[in-house]
Amino acid sequence: MYKEQALSGARVGQHEKRGTYTMSYKLLALNIDGTLLRTNAKITKQTKDAIEYVKDKRVHITLATSRPFPAAKKVAKALKVEGPLITSDGAFVATAADEPIFVRRIKEEKALQIADILERYECHIRIMHDSYSIGNKVRQRNQLIARMTIGIGDPLFYPITFVDSICDQLMQQPIAPPKIQVQFFNKEEERKAQQQLEEVVTGIRLYESAPGRMEIVSDGVSKARGLQTLGNYLGIQPGEMVAVGSHESDVDMINQVGLGVAMGNAPASVKEVANWITRSNEQNGVSYMIKEVFRKQLRLHS
Repeated sequence: MYKEQALSGARVGQHEKRGTYTMSYKLLALNIDGTLLRTNAKITKQTKDAIEYVKDKRVHITLATSRPFPAAKKVAKALKVEGPLITSDGAFVATAADEPIFVRRIKEEKALQIADILERYECHIRIMHDSYSIGNKVRQRNQLIARMTIGIGDPLFYPITFVDSICDQLMQQPIAPPKIQVQFFNKEEERKAQQQLEEVVTGIRLYESAPGRMEIVSDGVSKARGLQTLGNYLGIQPGEMVAVGSHESDVDMINQVGLGVAMGNAPASVKEVANWITRSNEQNGVSYMIKEVFRKQLRLHS
């Protein structure tokens, strides 16, 4: 797998280039939150223009996101990106919701087992299916819940049903979701819940995506695996890809491609594995990187 290791040391403001980029890239993978979107959840005209610039060179574009497919599809539509998307942290890869290229779900009985454990703790649970989600009603209607809702997508496209008990709902209507998301209100509660889940439930992967927010997917699911699957589907090697991200869940994806790019607003752990550190999402980091990397690249043959 191609991975440029030399360091040029060139710095301009807050961005850094590492290595030289002379090959032709065939696929560009972009995270959504913290990468394409600004903190106000908007996409700038500069970013949209940059995406069109890459499309004109016949480079495949995909979104690699923690968001469920309907929410990611809405962003893709705004960018006029029509190809397969890597969603639910790599658990659901598809162009259309009813025809996934790849899907790995949490089995029905395991989802029920997870919900049974989580309902013993003070937390907000989201069972995130392909086209809808189920959430438990909580007494703490505070900003944590509001933050968890933001970024999931328009309820018209991705409806959310709140129930008194997730367990009761899953016993009546079993679901095998690609992903479960949990927001805790207390760090100690989160620690205990994670410990119990790891001891009792097998075949799942847990990680914290934000303070107090736990993501649960099937073991082996990641954006990196999703990108590998999409590459195999399109006949594109990892060394022919560019991946841009800003979260811990982007590390493996950034580390496996020909050119891994970290946003200026990404944590240090993401920047450490990247070939290139671009500007932040507030400074049009995606459009800057695209113009620098792709401006000398000739149009690929279709």
